[in-house]
Amino acid sequence: MEVSGKMEKYRAVFHLNEDSDSRVAMVFNNIQNLLSDLGKNQVEVELVANGTGVNALLKANSVTGERIQQLTQEGVQFAVCANSMETLKLKDTALLDHVRVVPSGIGELVRRQAEGWAYIRH
Repeated sequence: MEVSGKMEKYRAVFHLNEDSDSRVAMVFNNIQNLLSDLGKNQVEVELVANGTGVNALLKANSVTGERIQQLTQEGVQFAVCANSMETLKLKDTALLDHVRVVPSGIGELVRRQAEGWAYIRH
């Protein structure tokens, strides 16, 4: 992927829509594997959570908190769906640091795909 003599970064958006321990562990492992394979400086990664997947990005979830902190330091972005937050009756203050709220998770996924990001569903 070379553009005008300059290497363009790969871009991948991961979709998490449920909070089962195995599903959450798999998405974090796959993100880490992608960063290891392509090189953290060669890939942009965003995780978009909606539905009960939002629960994986809450302060109350200490298990994922450490993984998210590590992945954030490696450049991974985290976003949650405002509609899901409302449905689950959660406030922004319940989210881990570095997690941003987007108007709709599906809208964020569509925008990223339209921008050429690879879509990975979990």
